[in-house]
Order: sequence, then structure tokens, then C-alpha cells
Amino acid sequence: MSTIAVATATRSSRLGLRATSEQEILLRKAAHVSRKSLTDFILDSACAAAEQTLLDQRLFLVSGNQYQALLDLLERPEQDNPGLARLFARPTPWTER
Repeated sequence: MSTIAVATATRSSRLGLRATSEQEILLRKAAHVSRKSLTDFILDSACAAAEQTLLDQRLFLVSGNQYQALLDLLERPEQDNPGLARLFARPTPWTER
């Protein structure tokens, strides 16, 4: 069932979770910016992550040539990527500064 269908259905199940105060603050900020209730934000985010996790478990069939090309790419030595290094060095938008 997609996230959209879940959002329009009547909610009858109850979920409970514990969070640190930092996690709660982060979730409340994100819900506020998204103009959603905390419950809607958490459910939407969790369902999207669950769907992606399940989609990642799919089997992909490729030809022998395609598979060998992938293996060849994976075996190549790593290359410097200064732009990517700068990106990963930046603080995340949700961390306090």
C-alpha cells in the first residue's frame, strides 16, 4: 500500500516509540517546516523509508556483459573528487551551529 493510501485511511493501530530530547526537537522542527503534525510527519517519513527499504530488496536481472561491466567499475581504483569531499565536509542543515 502506498503512503498516500495510508494517509487517507482511518488510523486504528497504535505505535509507540521513545526518542531522545534531541531527536524530538529535530522531528518537531521538521514537522513544523513541512506544515504537518508530528504524527503525520513521522508516519509519512517512516512509510517512505519502509517503502524504499522494500524496493531496495528487489532482484535486478542483467546480462552477463552488464554484470561484468559493473564488476569492472567496482574494481577500478578510486578517484579524487574535490567537490564531493567539500560537500561531505559541510555541516548538515539540521545540526545546531
